[in-house]
Amino acid sequence: MEEELRCPVCKQLFSSPVLLPCYHALCLACALDIQTTANQVHHAPAAHLHQQHSSQSSASSVSTGSSSATESVSSDQDQADKVSILSEADSGVICCTSRPGSYAGTPNLQGLLFPPSGSGSVFSLACPVCRKIVFFDELGARNLPLYRAMESIVDRFCEREALRCQMCETEPPKVASVVCEQCEIRYCDGCRELCHPARGPLAKHTLTKPRGASQLRESICGEHNEPLAMYCMGCKLPICTQCMADNRHQSHDLQSIMAMCKAQKTELSHNLQQLSEKARSTTEFIQRLKGMSDKVTESCIEFERVVTAQCEALIESITARREVLLEAIRQDKDTKIRTLKDQQASCTGKLQQTTGLIQFCIEALKETDSAAFLQVGSMLINRVANTDMTWHQEVTNAAPRVSPIIDLTLDDTSVIRAIDNLNFIQMKPAKEGEERLPAVPLAPIIIPEDCSAENNSVTVAWQPPSHSFVQGYVLELDDGSGGEFREVYCGKETICTVDGLHFNSMYNARVKAFNSTGEGEYSELIGLQTAEVAWFTFDSSLSGGPGSGLNFINDNRTVSVDGWEHRVALGSVGFSRGVHYWEFTIDKYTADTDPAFGIARIDVARDKMLGKDDKGFAMYIDRQRSWFQHNSVHERRVEGGISSGSTIGVLLDLERHTLHFIVNEMPQGSVAFRDLYGVFYPAVSVNRGVTLTLHTGLDAPHMDYH
Repeated sequence: MEEELRCPVCKQLFSSPVLLPCYHALCLACALDIQTTANQVHHAPAAHLHQQHSSQSSASSVSTGSSSATESVSSDQDQADKVSILSEADSGVICCTSRPGSYAGTPNLQGLLFPPSGSGSVFSLACPVCRKIVFFDELGARNLPLYRAMESIVDRFCEREALRCQMCETEPPKVASVVCEQCEIRYCDGCRELCHPARGPLAKHTLTKPRGASQLRESICGEHNEPLAMYCMGCKLPICTQCMADNRHQSHDLQSIMAMCKAQKTELSHNLQQLSEKARSTTEFIQRLKGMSDKVTESCIEFERVVTAQCEALIESITARREVLLEAIRQDKDTKIRTLKDQQASCTGKLQQTTGLIQFCIEALKETDSAAFLQVGSMLINRVANTDMTWHQEVTNAAPRVSPIIDLTLDDTSVIRAIDNLNFIQMKPAKEGEERLPAVPLAPIIIPEDCSAENNSVTVAWQPPSHSFVQGYVLELDDGSGGEFREVYCGKETICTVDGLHFNSMYNARVKAFNSTGEGEYSELIGLQTAEVAWFTFDSSLSGGPGSGLNFINDNRTVSVDGWEHRVALGSVGFSRGVHYWEFTIDKYTADTDPAFGIARIDVARDKMLGKDDKGFAMYIDRQRSWFQHNSVHERRVEGGISSGSTIGVLLDLERHTLHFIVNEMPQGSVAFRDLYGVFYPAVSVNRGVTLTLHTGLDAPHMDYH
């Protein structure tokens, strides 16, 4: 409690304490020493004042001592007395007049930064605790009211200290039982027999009981010199009978000062009782933390024994690793003990602070002067209530930051080739007697240098999390447009390639590990950009396999067929988004055949001309003309055919959902097909007499979409 009784300026016990509007206290002498002339504040750089102002609450309630404030003192005292300076939104600037116990101000920010020269503010004082500023007239800090409750508590504190024996060599000295009126020295029973025996010249000395110096004070109205009998609820001030006749309090709610004092003491006592209960539980919690330090040591010793036994069972191959593991355990022990000690120190500090507040409030409850108590009763109630609320967050719900059980174990089922990677497995905290299970795995670590994107495929590689038992991994990708993630792989491998993605898209990938206990956290995201244009070939498997009759050469870029029946060859990639363009060159062509070019769904009929069913969209062409065909319906004949060396271009625009054809670098008609939605594969149907070569990775030409 002693810290509550010391002035923040001189660091000594309060002497003639005065109360600032912010409810912080100063010695009157200290307040007079640190007050400055108001001009030093008025003419301070604007940047400094702005910084000082912004450090307070953003909602300002600024008070200045302008000429209007002077008028307020004389003619508008009713309104001035009603101004509250205790708001949480107070900017920290108050003007004091020569009327002690009354604070009046004008909410004028311009007046704070540049107060008028005729404002009457002569002195200013910045609270050394909260830095709020108060302005005074020519009386300066003497305008501040005497902090009666603090003065009484300091007197009682000094009285208790004054009753100590002055001859004891122990710390602290014992309580004095007598005082010698001639020697003016206080003695305890032991020191009296030793230093002041009742014989010889000392026998004539008079020994009396020590008396305290505190006296009962009665609060007197400073304006009328009468006892304070009532309390004005509007002005928040104790008043005498003559003050009651004053116009300032005529319409205000007046209560008995004794009743108000009793009500606030009752409320404070109730809050103190709740806070004391929590302080008691914190004391028990601190003792628990102290006991857990010993338990950590015991469990570590036991775990060392287990690890040593397992290491010895692995004979020579694990001997070199044993000391490394033991050192890791000792470090874990030291870390836990250090963490527990830090938590213990933190809780002890909080408890000491709260205990000091409790003791101070108890002393305040002993205050017999009702007006003195009411001066700070509300402040103490708020402090205790705020401490009570924060206690729930900081202490009540607190738990040991670490477990006394070493949450590690050894997996001794590993084969000899895994010894080089032998390490601990994080275990799930468990109570005594419960089965210990592996903890949820930590997040895997993405290996960027091993990740890549090629064409419309991405490869993701990751590193297993350390100190974790892993039974598998889950890889997830978004949709390439920053949408939701979806699972694309689940297994034990630490590298995965995902095919069939969209071109020219940025995919975000993440991976998590899991075991029988549960799933771990996701790894950090990695972004992989697919190719802007598609590079692909014919896919013999998608085209029907070895029995399809198709012949693929030139790394599956050239196709032909031996029979007269049409066979459909599909590309190796499917498209569902973006703009894509590819070309075919006619390596061989005879007059009695009509190849078909276009796109198809994956389940297209592969033994018919492309476009004969509802899965294909095609243009079939001969030497002179071409037709568009879908679901056996062919239409819109366009003049212009092909021969050996001709080029057929296919433009699939899935942004506009259209399909175009280009023959020898010229558009073959207008838009061939519209409203194309879904996944489409490049396709071509050929029969005997035609050999085609596929060319991909080409930029799309500009087309007229009308």
